Amino acid sequence: MNMKKTRYGLLALILMVPLAHLGQKASGESDQTTRISNPKQHERTGSKYYPYRSKSEYILKELDLKPGDVVVDVGAGDGWWSERFAKAVGESGAVHAAEVSDKMVEKMKKKYADTTQIKPRLIESDSTGLPENSCDVAFLSQTYHHLNKDGHVAYLKHLHKVLKPTGRILIIERYTETGIGSGTHGTRLSRLIRQSEEAAWVPVRVELMTGTYHYIAILAQQEIFPPEPEPEKKKSKPAK
Repeated sequence: MNMKKTRYGLLALILMVPLAHLGQKASGESDQTTRISNPKQHERTGSKYYPYRSKSEYILKELDLKPGDVVVDVGAGDGWWSERFAKAVGESGAVHAAEVSDKMVEKMKKKYADTTQIKPRLIESDSTGLPENSCDVAFLSQTYHHLNKDGHVAYLKHLHKVLKPTGRILIIERYTETGIGSGTHGTRLSRLIRQSEEAAWVPVRVELMTGTYHYIAILAQQEIFPPEPEPEKKKSKPAK
């Protein structure tokens, strides 16, 4: 038997379960039936460039941000997500709207000059430049595939240090196994899982968002999963 094929086959079966949560409502994506009643129900229906933005209510619910939380929005772009995070974390929290482009950072500084919790910052392509244990959430929306070639594991390890022990990563990526022939700007799910595990992250939620061809992956630090207790040894019966 080809063990490599068997391993990937098992991975596919495991991922089918979380990916099967394919609801129609952004506010309750995970609560819907997995039944496919119409073969066209999973066709992409979202906007051309950012179809997953229509799922913002669902994504924010999954993140469950609280006042005082600190978020690093890696590849913040125009600050669309940072603005929504700022409302959730309140004035006592902070959102590091991180970009590698000076131009984008300057635009965000002007746009959010009156929103003090949004902190536009220029970063390097391989680091956020933030202190250790300083953030609760790292958010990467269609950014992961733009990281340095062969530098994905290293970047995830960097986030391991930047985030608190209870910190999480939320990644939105185009699932390249859907919409075949429509471009390569995305990340194969099996690749993301493999790289995450190599960097000591555990996927606690992986879900395809209907009508978008994109998935969210929420990762937690491996250290919060302690070793399972050793099973109790059965006591031998006394000899008669």
